[in-house]
Amino acid sequence: MEPNSLQWVGSPCGLHGPYIFYKAFQFHLEGKPRILSLGDFFFVRCTPKDPICIAELQLLWEERTSRQLLSSSKLYFLPEDTPQGRNSDHGEDEVIAVSEKVIVKLEDLVKWVHSDCSKWRCGLRAGAVKTTALGRNGQKEALLKYRQSTLNSGLNFKDVLKEKADLGEDEEETNVIVLSYPQYCRYRSMLKRIQDKPSSILTDQFALALGGIAVVSKNPQILYCRDTFDHPTLIENESICDEFEERLTSHCSSK
Repeated sequence: MEPNSLQWVGSPCGLHGPYIFYKAFQFHLEGKPRILSLGDFFFVRCTPKDPICIAELQLLWEERTSRQLLSSSKLYFLPEDTPQGRNSDHGEDEVIAVSEKVIVKLEDLVKWVHSDCSKWRCGLRAGAVKTTALGRNGQKEALLKYRQSTLNSGLNFKDVLKEKADLGEDEEETNVIVLSYPQYCRYRSMLKRIQDKPSSILTDQFALALGGIAVVSKNPQILYCRDTFDHPTLIENESICDEFEERLTSHCSSK
């Protein structure tokens, strides 16, 4: 794979007219290969002047007539980076979602990806479980499958996980996760309940109750979202491809 090339990872997960849908793609970030898959959260900067935000990859497809590789993502911003700003009602771990999903060509999305997030201080640090404790009876593999089925409607990610492993990547590399507000509340409640409990509990009831969140990632930053806002300048971003969303929606609704 050439350093600046893009390629799909894993088998297609759907076919609809001229559109082929995929679960993941590979690109290079700072000279190193990296794979992003559906359900992944990652830091982006939409333009050099914009603040860093979080993207959640929700759809990947190729338009066969134009050979365009496309993505749909949901963006999350800190309250202070929205037009209304932060107020007393916002939680310290809260982010706000842009009301409209953004359709971007993959070649442009990878330019948005931001690797240096040392200045991002927000988010609850998730407790990590020792991976040695998860090695017994295939617990870690079971939790990975459970999380993937929870995030991605039961799609089989075995081929994608193998490709990530071959690159030296792992689900443990995830460094940020955005939960719904009910999930976040349950997470905080469970953290309080398992304080000073033996590790066996962390690798069983706790991990399964949280969908493996605290297990499959190395101390990620946990945030939550309960509100949306209209971004005032995203529509002016030249990378946004609304025309492809209109084509996709029109084609699917006509079937």
